[in-house]
Amino acid sequence: MSKTPAICFFYFKPAAKKKGFSQCKRKWNSKGKNCERPEKGMSWKWFSAGCALLTACLLGVAAYQDKEALDRTWTRGSEKLVFSKQANPGSDFQGREKIRLEDYAQKLNAKLEQPQWEPVQAESDFTVSGTIEKTENLAVPYIWVHIEYQGEPKQGLPKTLDEYIPVENGRFGKSLRLFQGKGDYRVYLRLPDREEKDYFYLMAAFTVHNASDTLARDVAYSMQAREAELNLSSPQSGYVRSDQAVPIRGEVKKSVKKLLVQLKKGNQSWERVIRVTDGKFQEQIPLLFGQGVHQLDVMVPDLEKWGSFREGATLYVEHTKNIKREPVAYTDLYAQRGIQLETPVASGDTAGLSYRVAGRIDATAPYAKETTHLIVKTKKDGEEATYFLPVNNFRFDDRIWLRFGPGKYEVNLYVPEITTEKRDYFRFFKVARFEVNSSAKQDLRYLLPSRGIESDSAEIQNRSGQLVNGASTPREKAKAIYDYVAKNMTYDMEKYRKNEFHWSDSAIKSLRTKKGICQDYVFLTIALLRSAGLPARFVEGKAGGQRHAWVEVRVDGRWLVMDPTWGSGYITKEGTFQKRYDSRYFDPPSSLLDKTHRRTGIVY
Repeated sequence: MSKTPAICFFYFKPAAKKKGFSQCKRKWNSKGKNCERPEKGMSWKWFSAGCALLTACLLGVAAYQDKEALDRTWTRGSEKLVFSKQANPGSDFQGREKIRLEDYAQKLNAKLEQPQWEPVQAESDFTVSGTIEKTENLAVPYIWVHIEYQGEPKQGLPKTLDEYIPVENGRFGKSLRLFQGKGDYRVYLRLPDREEKDYFYLMAAFTVHNASDTLARDVAYSMQAREAELNLSSPQSGYVRSDQAVPIRGEVKKSVKKLLVQLKKGNQSWERVIRVTDGKFQEQIPLLFGQGVHQLDVMVPDLEKWGSFREGATLYVEHTKNIKREPVAYTDLYAQRGIQLETPVASGDTAGLSYRVAGRIDATAPYAKETTHLIVKTKKDGEEATYFLPVNNFRFDDRIWLRFGPGKYEVNLYVPEITTEKRDYFRFFKVARFEVNSSAKQDLRYLLPSRGIESDSAEIQNRSGQLVNGASTPREKAKAIYDYVAKNMTYDMEKYRKNEFHWSDSAIKSLRTKKGICQDYVFLTIALLRSAGLPARFVEGKAGGQRHAWVEVRVDGRWLVMDPTWGSGYITKEGTFQKRYDSRYFDPPSSLLDKTHRRTGIVY
C-alpha cells in the first residue's frame, strides 16, 4: 500500500523587506526548527552610537509619560471617577503577555478573538476563535493548529496533536482538548498560503496551562479528511478504552466508496479496506496487539494517486486486556459482495459446543438481494462440517456447531454463486477465515444438528417423541422411525429430473411436504433419530449406478444400515415412482446391500 503524507514540509516565506531595516529570514524545516539569521546592515560603530542615543531618549520619554499611563475606568457600583495604574501596554492585570500576531496575519487582516493573553489558564480544554478578512485567495479554507505538550508523555499517548479548523464566512473557532492532562502546552496557529495548499505561515504562538489531570483527546482530522468531509460519530473521543474491539461509525462524501482502516502498536500493524455506502460506514475494529495503546487511523482515498490512501482521522484506543489475537483473514470478494462480519471481530475465540456467526450485507452490493444464505465450513483434524446461515433483511445471525470435540477449529465463511442454472450441486466462494477453540468435553458429531438436519427443532422433536413412544429398545426406536419415513415420504420425480436442489432442503421441509429425493429422506430420518437420542450419520455413495445417500444409526454397539428411500418404493421402467414399502432395507444383510450400494464417505 502506498501512503502519501499529508504535508511533507512547511516553508514560511519571509515578510516583504522594509527599506532601512535589517530582516530575519525564517524557515520551518521538516524537523520543526526555526533558523534565523540577521542580514548585513549598518556598521557596528554607527549601530552602537545610535543605541546609546536611543536609550537616553527613551528614559526621558518614560519619565515624562509615567503619569500619562493612567487609564480612566468606572468602579463597579459607583459613579465616582477614579484612576487606576495600568500595566505595561503588552501585559494584563495578571501579568500575562498579549499574544502577538505575526506579519502574515496582519496582511490577511486576521484577528485572534480567543485567546488574547498568555499563558492561557484552562481546565481540560480551551477555545481558539477569530476572523480572517481576506479569505478569497487562500489556497485552503483551514487554520492549522499544532499543539505540543511540554512534559513527558503519559499512557503511551503522543505529546503532539494537529487539527485543521475550517474557516467559514471569514470566521474560525473550535474547542480543543488538552490531551496529556495537567501541565503546559505550546500552541501554534498557522494560516494557509494564498497559492499552494501545502504551505502555511505562523499566525501566532502561545502557552496554555492545564490544571486538570483528565486525559481527554480529540479525534485528529487531517486536511484531506476535512476535504473528504470525513466525520466519526463513534468514537467521538480521540482516546477510548476497550477490552476487545472498537466500533467505528461515521460519514464521508458520497463520492467516496471505500476507506482504509489501519491499526498500529509499536512495529506491529494491520489494515483493512472497508466499504462506504451512500456516504456512510460502520465496522468493528479488533484490538490485536495485546495490552496498551493502539493507534487507529481511518484513511481517505488519495485523489491524485489511484489505489492509495492519505491521512484521515486519527484516534487512540487503550486495550485493557493483555490478550493478543490474530485478525480474521478476508478475501477480495468480502468487500465486493458487501459482507460485513460483526461476530467474530478477531480470530481465536473460545467457545463450547456452538459458536455465533453474525453480520450484515450491504444492500447496494452486487447480488445482495439474491443472497439468501451464507455457507460456513468447519474443519478439525481432517474432518469437515457444513452449515447454512439464513439471510433475512440483509442480516445473518446464527450458531454453528463445533461437533468434533475439544480443540482448534478452522472456520471458513462463503458466499453462494448466484445462478439460475438447475443442478445437483452448489458452488460457493470464500470471503473470510478464522479460528475457534472449543472447550467442549465430548465429541457429539452424530447427535448434534447439522446442515439440513434440525434435530433440535420442536417440530422434529414432537414427531420423534410420538414415533418412539412405546418402543423399549434402541433398535425398536430406529425401526419405528424407518417405517414412518419409508411409508409417508414419496419420491419427487420432478425434482430428480430437473435437478432442483435448494439450500433450504431439510428435515423440516421433508416433514411438511412429505416428498423429496434420497437426501431429503435421509435428512428427515437422521433428524428424527438424533432427536430420539440415537447417534446417526449421513452416508454418501452410489446405488444402481447413480449418486445416492442412506443412513447409519448406532444401535447395540454397532452401526446399523438403513435406506428409507429404497424402502419407500421404486422407479418403474416408464419413469414413474411406484410407492411400495419394503422392510428389507432396514438393517439389510451385506449380501443384499453389497449388490447395489457402494459406500464412499460420511457427510457432516
